[in-house]
Amino acid sequence: MRLLFFTFSLLFLFYLSLPSPDFPEPPSDALQSDEPADTETSLRRAYFTNYTREEVMFHYKNQLTKSSFLGIPLPTYRLNYPPEEAQTLVRDQTRSTFLEEIVHPFRDSFFVNGFEPKEAEAKIFIEGKILRQKIIVRHVASSTWVRLALGMITIFAMAIVFREYKDLICRKFQ
Repeated sequence: MRLLFFTFSLLFLFYLSLPSPDFPEPPSDALQSDEPADTETSLRRAYFTNYTREEVMFHYKNQLTKSSFLGIPLPTYRLNYPPEEAQTLVRDQTRSTFLEEIVHPFRDSFFVNGFEPKEAEAKIFIEGKILRQKIIVRHVASSTWVRLALGMITIFAMAIVFREYKDLICRKFQ
């Protein structure tokens, strides 16, 4: 059992020490927004595209499922949020029709916000073309040292809980 726990701990710490992924590439038909609010930080980028919501999410999830180090697969989850949360999680005064988060547990997160206008006067007209939606991608990065510290604390807590659980079971059957 100790060997299994030790192996799991080493794999967990290796996972936490992998470098953060690069900022994902935009969809192939995307035009990058140069609006001031969309260019104020390198951890948030906005694009105009004709991709649908599912195409956008498929595009980004495919890019974020493997580590930039040897293409090691990373556990990746999609979390869905109400569009109203975009003003808190992405940027103040962001219009939104969907907001999803692509999460690497104990590591980084990527928020993908999409806005598809419903009214004719809100249509997205860029460079002589009408585009389907504006997407904003926000990377919430984490420090490798903080990840490793939290990972060590988690491993230590798991060892204590396991030992206490084992002692409880042993006392129950004596």
